[in-house]
Amino acid sequence: MKVVVQKFGGTSVSTEENRKKVIEKVKNAIKEGYSPVVVVSAMGRKGQPYATDTLLSLINDKFKNANKLAQDLLMTCGEIISSVVMSNDLYNAGIDAVPLTGGQAGILTDNNFTDATCIEVKPKKILELVSQGRIPVVTGFQGMTENGYLTTLGRGGSDTTASILGVALKASAIEIYTDVDGIMTADPRIVENANLIDVISYSEVFQLADKGATVIHPKAVEVAMEGNIPILIKNTMSNSKGTLINNFGDKGNDRIMTGIASQKNRIQISIRAVENQGNAKYKNVLDLLAANKISLDLINIFPNEQIFTINQVDKEILENVLNNANLKYTLIDNCSKVAVIGSRMKGIPGVMAKIIKALSDNNIEVLQTADSHMTIWCLVHSENEKEAINVLHKTFKL
Repeated sequence: MKVVVQKFGGTSVSTEENRKKVIEKVKNAIKEGYSPVVVVSAMGRKGQPYATDTLLSLINDKFKNANKLAQDLLMTCGEIISSVVMSNDLYNAGIDAVPLTGGQAGILTDNNFTDATCIEVKPKKILELVSQGRIPVVTGFQGMTENGYLTTLGRGGSDTTASILGVALKASAIEIYTDVDGIMTADPRIVENANLIDVISYSEVFQLADKGATVIHPKAVEVAMEGNIPILIKNTMSNSKGTLINNFGDKGNDRIMTGIASQKNRIQISIRAVENQGNAKYKNVLDLLAANKISLDLINIFPNEQIFTINQVDKEILENVLNNANLKYTLIDNCSKVAVIGSRMKGIPGVMAKIIKALSDNNIEVLQTADSHMTIWCLVHSENEKEAINVLHKTFKL
């Protein structure tokens, strides 16, 4: 029995016309000898009647924060509707489909409502249905506690559901269907000549997803990587070959870089020792910010200066914390973090120099850099973000 998990996003199931495309993908998998397990998101996006954000608008924020268990129960409704409607359409197309909630599919989670973690999968029910030649249509984004309460897995949770089930069922592949042809070398809305990436490694795509690319959720990649189940990113609306994600990436490609992603709404903070002499809190500034739940990245610590970036949403909290500690600092608003990603850059000299030169030659100021074995980050002014991405995309011939 060869199982393939096929996950379809909100756009794919939002209309009857789109769901016909879903049926084609399911039928094709059956023709190829696979037993499909379908995972569905809620229909459409905010404003459409059954979208998750639309459902959430029915209750106020005070109630949501005080009753996360109830919030989860409401949020699961969108996927439940999708699974039943999709099962109906498959049935009308001659395919025996059975809608299942995440809990019925065997996904057990902890009690962290609205951002639950899967602790165990009991796929007995799914395997029974598959052995009978029936198609399970599982609600993405959700599971159930041991006490029977419905939970959700956080944003991007339907991708995570697909990976969780793919690993538990030892699937041949996990297919993530969306409204794009696959993973691109850069956001095509920013880079007009961005290209489809045929094959990419788990590690590279995890970096892309974690640094701003939105085709697949990082947690889903992490789960699939741990189970060594290949992922295919495909377009529901076309027959594009898509992007294959596996352990090794594209061995036949000698390009140093694979892709570029970016994140807006960053703020750079600089705190200098010379300006804070006599203030004992200078040495403990990172602990102070951590205690106030302010997340930092691009952290550079020097003997006489501490530099880091934060998300724009934390600006007011950070200013209050630093001001109350009588710490002097410099702040640069409206920054973007551009990430250049490629597993082959490790051990290759001159990559950072090439990046800095390309940006400098185009009068793009680099405010800060950081690097790992497969990612180089450059902080730039947000007004230069688009140009920086295009320059680097051209420089590395992506």
